[in-house]
Amino acid sequence: MRIRRAAGLEGDPPPLCSDPAEAYGDVYGVARVVHGDLASMLIGGVASLYFQMLHPYAMAGVAQFSRYQEDPLGRLLQTANFISATTYGSRSRARTAITKVQNVHRRIHGVADDGVAYDANDPHLLTWVHCAEIAMFLEGYRRYGRHRLSDDDGDHYVYEMARLARDVGVSNPPESVAQLREALLAFRGELRLSADGAVARDFLARGEMMRTRTQRRAYRIIERAARGLLDPWARELLGEPRTPRRERLTVPSARLLCRLMRLAVPPPQLNRVRPPSTTTT
Repeated sequence: MRIRRAAGLEGDPPPLCSDPAEAYGDVYGVARVVHGDLASMLIGGVASLYFQMLHPYAMAGVAQFSRYQEDPLGRLLQTANFISATTYGSRSRARTAITKVQNVHRRIHGVADDGVAYDANDPHLLTWVHCAEIAMFLEGYRRYGRHRLSDDDGDHYVYEMARLARDVGVSNPPESVAQLREALLAFRGELRLSADGAVARDFLARGEMMRTRTQRRAYRIIERAARGLLDPWARELLGEPRTPRRERLTVPSARLLCRLMRLAVPPPQLNRVRPPSTTTT
């Protein structure tokens, strides 16, 4: 429980909806495996924040409308609740969460630092946020997760998340890892570290939301592991020089931290074996 609180998660997680007829997501799918591993999700989540801030219009919306510096754990909790509802919840619970996000997005629009107008509900911008997020969640699990994921598992995860993307407002989300990589590369010409992005980068790197020495030490490992998930070109845009020696030390430290976290917060027990079809011909 203390680990959940340190990550901004108060109380027990809500119950899983295990009925395929009632659940929003695939109850036998890969998303429940990836999203249920708190340790690797924290690393992937931090990496996704670094990645997302490289789009100046996504970052402008965060800087102008978010209270991430005043209440970073509150923002983390909102994201965690959304992921929980759309991964493990019923259709009605997921729809409520999606509608809430869409309503918030309607208020987020303005002008970025280059004078260009942005809108949080722009399908193109939503595509960037979606792709950056699921790419880092998947990479975080592949590197630090409990089980090995096959290539088919990776494709299935992206395919599962495409449904959520469409419901949120993404026009043509990727449905495979290859399509995901292609979509991310298509954004490269739009990416840069804006002044607001530099402020967010430094805030995230400092980990000021961590209150105790133990939390700060753990966060330092998580934050370094998160940066290590990013492609070299993304890290270069963030202004981070490559430090191979630190990277070699970070990976084993992060894997040990993840194992310890799983002992304290075990991933949910899931049944990934689909029952045989009862359809008669």
